[in-house]
Amino acid sequence: MRPQNLLHRPLTTQKCTLGCPILDRCVGGGIPCNSITELVAESASGKTQFCLQLSLYAQLPTSHGGLSASSLYLHTEFPFPLSRLRQLSATFRNSNSALLANNGHNPCDHIFVQSVHSVDQLLDEMPKIESFIKNSKSRLPIRLIVIDSIAALFRSDFENTPGDLKKRSSLFFKISGKLKAMAVGFGLAVVVTNQVVDLIEPNEGINGLRIGNLGCFYSSGRRVCPALGLAWANCVNSRLFLLRNEEFVSEENGTVNGGGEDFVCRRARRRLCVVFAPHLPDSSCEFEITREGVFGVER
Repeated sequence: MRPQNLLHRPLTTQKCTLGCPILDRCVGGGIPCNSITELVAESASGKTQFCLQLSLYAQLPTSHGGLSASSLYLHTEFPFPLSRLRQLSATFRNSNSALLANNGHNPCDHIFVQSVHSVDQLLDEMPKIESFIKNSKSRLPIRLIVIDSIAALFRSDFENTPGDLKKRSSLFFKISGKLKAMAVGFGLAVVVTNQVVDLIEPNEGINGLRIGNLGCFYSSGRRVCPALGLAWANCVNSRLFLLRNEEFVSEENGTVNGGGEDFVCRRARRRLCVVFAPHLPDSSCEFEITREGVFGVER
């Protein structure tokens, strides 16, 4: 294989639909296999909603954008949102009844959940995860791994000292290396969520270094940046940012950002942005979270 051959026969990577054509179009057809995709956002922006929906739609046949696969969901900082998963599962079954007609199983049965509370536990689980993927008796093979969230594992165990930062960076590369090896070896899509921290530096980006398409992030009126710093940014293949801002709606004519006595309510507007990805241009789309799931909005 020579580099010029890629121009005539580019390598194709299987992708998993997000469950909405607008969202899929924004990310080039879905979440790619053989790599790590990161979702960055502040709390209550929709990271877990995306991950739950992705875990369900991975079960669709490949002809309809899925992976014909089960998923492994590692949650790190809260009780697993089982009631929300069941709610999304009911919508998923109703909207894909023709594709699931011969499948008597509950879609939730194909999402394997494991709690992880520390970095050491995650590293201990890696060989078990690999063995589980190899030897799974599930009717649908595991093709999706979700870690929600990676930042929670490092938030309290490390200080801002040179020694701890060096150790933390080493663990970043160790964890991401194992995840990438499994992604390539088994054709997995790996999705990790990350949190944000407030950015108070005068320059754009981290230490004045711009990473990806966005010079800086603004969410809920705050200037923020992804947690875990530059070392972790080098460990993921693609980074998607979910921003959230609130609008005030007035009573008189439904105008946005109204105030005073006409104020009725405030509503959240959310946007999915591509920060960096080797296969994607700079793009974004608005989305909303409803009882039925996460859906892109065309305005």
